[in-house]
Amino acid sequence: MNNEIIGWDVGGAHLKAALLDGDGNLQQVLQVPCALWRGLHELEAAIDVVLCAFGKRIVLNAVTMTGELVDLFADRKSGVQSISRVMQAKLSGTVKFYTGALNTDDSDFVSLDEVDDHWQYIASANWLASASFVATKVQNGLLIDVGSTTSDFVMIENNKPVCKDITDAARMQSETLVYTGVVRTPLMAVAQKIQFNNMMTSVAAEFFATSADVYRLTEDLQAEDDMADTADGQDKSQLASARRIARMIGHDVDDAPIIEWVSLAYKFKLQQMARLQGVASAHISRLTDNAHQQSVCLLGAGTGSFLVREIAKIMRIPYIDVATLITLNIDKNLSGSSSETRRLANICLPAYAVAYLAYHQV
Repeated sequence: MNNEIIGWDVGGAHLKAALLDGDGNLQQVLQVPCALWRGLHELEAAIDVVLCAFGKRIVLNAVTMTGELVDLFADRKSGVQSISRVMQAKLSGTVKFYTGALNTDDSDFVSLDEVDDHWQYIASANWLASASFVATKVQNGLLIDVGSTTSDFVMIENNKPVCKDITDAARMQSETLVYTGVVRTPLMAVAQKIQFNNMMTSVAAEFFATSADVYRLTEDLQAEDDMADTADGQDKSQLASARRIARMIGHDVDDAPIIEWVSLAYKFKLQQMARLQGVASAHISRLTDNAHQQSVCLLGAGTGSFLVREIAKIMRIPYIDVATLITLNIDKNLSGSSSETRRLANICLPAYAVAYLAYHQV
């Protein structure tokens, strides 16, 4: 039991956790809401939910994070320090923090007393954990992790992540980090103009609707992955989602049949897909070996992996669901079906990946 590992991915909106057995196989995965911008008590409560579900085992805990970016913290350093202290205080057993092996010679992980010296490598390193795991399984490919808020693009070449840019600022410049996701993205950030009733119309620069409204209407978003609040604080029904989307173009929902609002949702979806496809094409074109360009595949992860699958089909590139690369050991008394565990592992890839890396290193 003491050989079991929990991988933790502390985000600004969700806490994700993956439990590995003593042989490094995935047993259980969980994602819970964690509105970290409201205070560290949100993280403490989310940790309690996970520990209760996992049986409060004494384990090795491997932690990665992006939550240091929320506006609760004055800067990223204080965010890393605060989150790290909470994780150390709440968790039993050994707690290690993922650095990405970019500043240590023999391990990707440091202890709490080393966090202050290595915080800049701990901050928002979850994408590198995911890519490092995938690189152990795939020789050449482009990992695209489309989450609720952001999308990560990491090229894998010769079984190694290609990642010259490490910080969020640099990754946003190189578009290895793109701020668009399938739940929390305001629709005004997806398109400034959109077609409706065969005419182009401007999109309101107001927080009236989010991408979750789109994917509820297209039926791509599963209810259990739809954890964020709506823009107006109202329900997540088809009608309420259509009402919010209608506001984006100055309409009331009663101005058109529901099928027209569904059609508008698909147009927003196509806009977001076009953005992601353009970024993917640019990254693939930078592969150093032409043969690798020919053999490349798209690897989909995250709540929005369905978009990666569709983009791969459009680009006529092989698609791999990252969850198929993960070895399971399901305890049916805890975890339910293997298909559901794989689905959650896909969504919570950084949590699984950081546990996988810790199993092989710590």
